[in-house]
Amino acid sequence: MKSSSLLIAGPLVTAAGALVLTAQMPKAPATLPPPYATPSSNNHPTEVSKPASSQLHVPQGFEVQQWADGFARPRFMLQGMNGEIFLSDSGKGAAAAVDSPDAHRTDGIVYVLPNGDPAKRKPLIKGLNRPYGLAQWQNYLYVGEADSIKRYPYDAKNLTAGKGQEIASLKGFNKDHWTRSLLFDREGKKLYVGIGSGANVETGEDPRRAAINRYNPDGSGHELYATGTRNPVGLHWYPNSDVLWAAVQERDELGDDLVPDYFTHIEQGAFYGWPYSYIGNHIDPRIKDQRADLTSKAKLPDVLLPAHVAVLDFTFYTGQMFPQEYRMGAFLAFHGSWNRSKRGGYEVAFVPFKDGKPSGAARDFLTGWMISPDSKDVWGRPVAVFQMTDGSLLVSDDGAGKLWRISYSSAKRG
Repeated sequence: MKSSSLLIAGPLVTAAGALVLTAQMPKAPATLPPPYATPSSNNHPTEVSKPASSQLHVPQGFEVQQWADGFARPRFMLQGMNGEIFLSDSGKGAAAAVDSPDAHRTDGIVYVLPNGDPAKRKPLIKGLNRPYGLAQWQNYLYVGEADSIKRYPYDAKNLTAGKGQEIASLKGFNKDHWTRSLLFDREGKKLYVGIGSGANVETGEDPRRAAINRYNPDGSGHELYATGTRNPVGLHWYPNSDVLWAAVQERDELGDDLVPDYFTHIEQGAFYGWPYSYIGNHIDPRIKDQRADLTSKAKLPDVLLPAHVAVLDFTFYTGQMFPQEYRMGAFLAFHGSWNRSKRGGYEVAFVPFKDGKPSGAARDFLTGWMISPDSKDVWGRPVAVFQMTDGSLLVSDDGAGKLWRISYSSAKRG
């Protein structure tokens, strides 16, 4: 694994499919199409090697570099307390469908990159079942696997981890959404865990699913912090605040433009619709036994995203490298669609903020992994966005097994 020279820099408008995000963006909750306005599409992507004619594109003044490679399925990144970077790699088997609630894989790895140096990476913890979320508290590193949350005694000086202790069992949760986002509050008193549903749309699930859960650091004191979030796969605090934000993947099979994924602040005790309704009180026609007591108070999300883009992780930008317009805004990774006739996602988007609130719709920022909205071929799939100490961004790409670095220079703005 090594850093490399510049891949591409240039105007975003030249990117293949750069206008797709704008074209697919929902306008407002009241303007959503009715269910089944278009047929439901089974349009899964085919991951291919990078075509010679394909390039990544960013706005003018920015550059994209391949920063590290040689991973299987690189996912979430976390800054350690001494400048190291932790990276979860869910393993090659993570891309396969998991039909059994008891399915268990053991090829997942958590890496540590000393001082943020990709050339010095080393496996820290092996034999994991699709690790995703990471968090650090005192001398423990927490790892979210598909079927458990564990913590490992971590020796920051020697960059080693001891035997893991399971603090929360999620046995039987392997089916469908298996990513577990982890986040501690600023005081280190509570651990927040995002757990997705085990189905597209279904009642009677374990209440911990399709919810944001909260625990004490030792796994005790479980409580449901917010519910009705079909797959809350990204969790972060707005900078210098106690306002929790989440990226949520919504349901499928209602048509090309239903249901929009969304990005929103999360209120304690709030209900966000799943499975009974979506985007407020839009009723899902597939649920026979409705819950008007819940749907009548379902929260509207702050930012609607295109349907089926599969939003994953995000980061709020607090660095000084990028221009002022990006500061305190959010960069979101769209892993990419399978339930659209015209492919969508496969990019990093940006949502501007002002005074702690979104001030505009999501717009394209890093594009090019998608060959064409009409092609099944894609050569990368972004997962997580991570801010480095110098203000540049890292993007994990589990389609190509790489990490990309985005930097900015005003001298290259032209």
